[in-house]
Amino acid sequence: MAKEALDDDRYRAPALDKGLDILELLAGVDGGLTQAEIAKRMDRNANEHYRMLDRLVKRGYVTRIDGDRYALSLKLFGLAHMHAPVRRLVSYAMPLMRELAEKSRQANHLVVFDRGAAVVIAQQEAPGYWGLSLRLGAHIDMIDTGSGHILLAFRSPEERAVMLREHEDNGGRADKSPEFDAKLEAVRARGYEIMPSLQTASVTNLSVPVIGVDGRAIAALTTPYVPIRNAEAPDMEATIALLLETSQEISKAAGLEIG
Repeated sequence: MAKEALDDDRYRAPALDKGLDILELLAGVDGGLTQAEIAKRMDRNANEHYRMLDRLVKRGYVTRIDGDRYALSLKLFGLAHMHAPVRRLVSYAMPLMRELAEKSRQANHLVVFDRGAAVVIAQQEAPGYWGLSLRLGAHIDMIDTGSGHILLAFRSPEERAVMLREHEDNGGRADKSPEFDAKLEAVRARGYEIMPSLQTASVTNLSVPVIGVDGRAIAALTTPYVPIRNAEAPDMEATIALLLETSQEISKAAGLEIG
């Protein structure tokens, strides 16, 4: 036996390999698989995977749907996006967010989905002596905020269902009504969200997606719009246009757009 083969065999971790095999399998299917289907595709006995699936569910990497089906959660996605890719995204976004604040005279922040919550990964204060901004790392609601609506609207129905399930598991409220789905589809068709803040009076959330090459929102760029009694400050419509322009520039700068 070659030395490379001996080394490979010496450092094998069968349990880890089995868990990774399950994750890779589930990543390539839509709608999840039953325990028996997983065993069949991996040419193993179903009982071999029961404990591994149980641990993956308890750790949040796999979720159960429709009672007996297992599907990949978005935890791996969240972990990846809260590591180096997020730092790179922030580094590209911050100069553009500062420029947006100067042009709009409003604060703005960047939000990503992470393990059941919408998380603020970057924020830019308004250029004047007052303004409304969210702290870095703040977890905001998926259902009652413009950022949450954007992150949900620009995902497939299957991904949206998983995100809402994780949000609910994380202590949030998950609206599964047809009316909420219709609202998200309207946001997607419009290309942005505009809604009164449910947390702060006299504030209107203006939110747009930062789109990746696959057409999904990897982040939401939001301005908590506060009316300014200043003729030089852009109105709400102009601020939405600035937000859309900035989100496209972030995608371009970070290499997220196609072409």
